[in-house]
Amino acid sequence: MTVASGTLTDSQRERYSRHLVLAEIGDEGQQRLAGARVAVVGVGGLGSPVGMYLAAAGVGHLTLIDHDIVDTSNLQRQVVHGELAQGRPKVDAAAERLRDLNGDADITTRNVRIDRGNALDLLREHDVVIDGSDNFATRYLVNDAAFLLGIPLVHGSLFRFEGQVACFVPGQGCYRCLYPEPPPPGAVPECRDAGVFAALPGVIGAIQATEVMKIITGAGRPLVGRLLLHDALAMTFRELPVRRDVDCVLCGDHPTVTELIDYDAWTAG
Repeated sequence: MTVASGTLTDSQRERYSRHLVLAEIGDEGQQRLAGARVAVVGVGGLGSPVGMYLAAAGVGHLTLIDHDIVDTSNLQRQVVHGELAQGRPKVDAAAERLRDLNGDADITTRNVRIDRGNALDLLREHDVVIDGSDNFATRYLVNDAAFLLGIPLVHGSLFRFEGQVACFVPGQGCYRCLYPEPPPPGAVPECRDAGVFAALPGVIGAIQATEVMKIITGAGRPLVGRLLLHDALAMTFRELPVRRDVDCVLCGDHPTVTELIDYDAWTAG
């Protein structure tokens, strides 16, 4: 059950009381969260904290998209999954945990691999898309689909002890403005080879969740036009500007990518 527009029950007022006293959120912001539809692509290291914080905060509808199952190696960092979830689809295990966390949340599960054939249908009619994927083909696919649908995208990625977050709003740049081309095959090791520091997804995922809530409520200054870089070993954060590239093949002045492409073949070189 989502919160009806303009109303909060007594129990909901108690649940969200720490939001309601924030002038930047208040009743109006909480209503916006309740009415929002957010798509989470990837229910792993980043999708775990993102989903948990958004459900707890009262986001009304979450769509979880992932085709993978929970295995033992996930448990070191994918905190939405427990030992009893091993062997289960990630979306089902996560949905069960999120519903237990907040019964107000309406959770939709999509146990499929997102690809160019289904991406637009999976993501359309959402207010924000979260990229919690772990491969370049999916990152470019989700970026392009969100842009073509006119939906803000909150990007996050991890590598060993480092993470990054950025928000891409149509008309103000996209992931391709930051990284026009994927790296050569083999240039960036996969998670199983490079490793991921256990707490790092929690830091980056929490920042992604923060940015989603800011976009929905209008509070603060989202990471639009900015890339936030985090080094967990040095415990530093730094920021780089991200400007819309007028020559971007997707969002530039003369785009050549006007529909979804074969991302697996493209990122494979």
